[in-house]
Order: sequence, then C-alpha cells, then structure tokens
Amino acid sequence: MEWKWYREIDLYMDKARPLLEQREDLYSLFLGVLGQIEQGRYNSFFLGLAEDAQGMAALALITPPHPLQLIVLREEEVVTALAAEEFRRAEIAVSGVIGDKATASKFAAAWGGTADIAMDQGLYRIDAVQRKLEKSPGSWRVANRLDAPLLVEWYQLFSEETDIGNPSLEESKEKIADFILRKEVFLWEDEGRVVSCMKKARPSKHGITVSFVFTPKECRKKGYARTLVAEVTEELLNEYDFAMLYTDLSNGTSNKIYKEIGYEQIANTVHLKLGEPTGE
Repeated sequence: MEWKWYREIDLYMDKARPLLEQREDLYSLFLGVLGQIEQGRYNSFFLGLAEDAQGMAALALITPPHPLQLIVLREEEVVTALAAEEFRRAEIAVSGVIGDKATASKFAAAWGGTADIAMDQGLYRIDAVQRKLEKSPGSWRVANRLDAPLLVEWYQLFSEETDIGNPSLEESKEKIADFILRKEVFLWEDEGRVVSCMKKARPSKHGITVSFVFTPKECRKKGYARTLVAEVTEELLNEYDFAMLYTDLSNGTSNKIYKEIGYEQIANTVHLKLGEPTGE
C-alpha cells in the first residue's frame, strides 16, 4: 500500500471527489473543507491518501491548527498505522483527529501518546422541515457589519462552550468579518433585539452545513434557536437537497431540538485530542 501527498488541490479533488460524493452527506465535513481550500480560505493544508491495487484505502486532510480528518475505507489496522507513520515522517503536528469512532481510535493508538475525547458527535441530516413547530416571536435576517461586535463576543463564548478552540479576539474578529462578508450568518430578532444566531457553511454539490448555533444564556429556553434554525434551514432547502449539522451528543437539549425540526442522526463521530506521538 502506498501513501501519496498532494500539494495541488485540483489533483487531489480529481482523485477524491468521485468517491466522496457517493456519500456526500456522510463526508460533508471533508468535502466542505476541501471546497474551502479550493477557494483559498486556508493558507496551510496537507492532503494525503492511501491506495493499492484494490483502489483507495484512506483519505486525510489537515488544516493546522485544526484536527486531522481521516476517512478509512477498509477495516484494516495497516491503513491507520500507515497514516500515522506518514504524518510522523512528514513531521506534521496532529493535535487531534475527527472520524468515525473506530477510525479515530485506531489512529490514536497508532499515533501514540494520550487521546482524550473532545466531543462525542452526532452527524444529522435533514431533507424537509417539520411543519407543525411552534414559532417563537420575532423574525430572522442576514447579519451585517453593524452586528460584528456582538457576534465576535458570541463566537468566543460559543468556542468556550463547545471546546472547539480558543480563538484570540483578533482571530474572532477576522472570522466574523469574513462570515459577514460572505453573508453566511443569520440572526433572530425579537422586538429589535438580536437573541440568537446561526451560520451556513461548507456547501457541497447537493448539501449545506448548519453551524455556529448560539443563544446567550439570558435568552435561552424561549425557542429562539429552534425557530431560527428551522426557518433558515427551510430557506436553505430551496437551494440545496439536504442540510447537515454536527451536535455534541452530551447536550440532550440541542439534540432534542434538532430532531423536532426534522434532522435525523446518520452517524456518530468523535473528535479526539491527541498528545505528542510515540514510536519510531
């Protein structure tokens, strides 16, 4: 089995896209990040794959400092062992890995060092929104640059609560400015007050992802997030065949809300935080 690194995103997409699009929903995160690399939204990235006479065995991408995404297409220990060996050999820092539980665990074992669960994740898909939902008071709109200070504050709070990282104030400002410029953030307003937000992300051929769903503590338990996600998801489904989102399975409230909207869990993935590698 041979491992190949790719510097050119176009060449990698030629190899990876046909396979990934066979399960566009299941591989939506991987496809979405590849799309962002194509758009030039990452300055640093590493793309690799393993293949042999039988065809492709694994796909990997990492955009430091984000965790490694690893897809293994065969249940063989040698595949994850090869991936770990090649990342060590290339001296690429891997702070974490995202994948199905078996794949992530096997990679962590081959990588060596510590492996702690950052998030036990549910991957959800929706094709149509439930029509009989009770609506919270207010309405949604697209965020603009005047909303930036509030969204920067919320982005940092969201990052703390979800443990997705610890962005600096400047990093948060840059992220929010980019989201707003791309018209990706949606807000729920009640009597002129912004009370909840969400964003769309990582469009693929037929799907779109919902992320950054946040309501400040003082505005929770009023259904704002559920109504916002339901109404914007319905709008997105006018353009896309389906929408996806990731949840923290330990958060029973959010998982219940998404199911009420019409999202259905299709996979259980895990994000593992990794310590320094061991081995040769």
